Amino acid sequence: MASSEKVLVIELNENPENQKLLDGRPQTCGMRSGRVYLPPGQACGQHSTKNREELLVFLSGRGELMIGEKDCYQIGRGRASYIPPHTAHNIKNTGSEPLIYIYCVAPIAGE
Repeated sequence: MASSEKVLVIELNENPENQKLLDGRPQTCGMRSGRVYLPPGQACGQHSTKNREELLVFLSGRGELMIGEKDCYQIGRGRASYIPPHTAHNIKNTGSEPLIYIYCVAPIAGE
């Protein structure tokens, strides 16, 4: 088993801030992950997945997932979202409590 193929158990903290979980190589084969804490009214800022795919798992709160300039999806506790490669997106907290979610980003095969 290579160094990037170790089983990891990571404790999620309760701090009102973002938490890095996986940093990519050499810790993993390329996946990065973290816990995002967005206060009410805040957004993570529009960015692109570039040559990566992304999974979002929402743990608490509610909000909107904006794809590009026109598509908007309701997200929140109990939901997950897949965002394909080369997709501009933003997450905004539209609720009255923190929006907390886990992101997992992995490079696509062949790139």
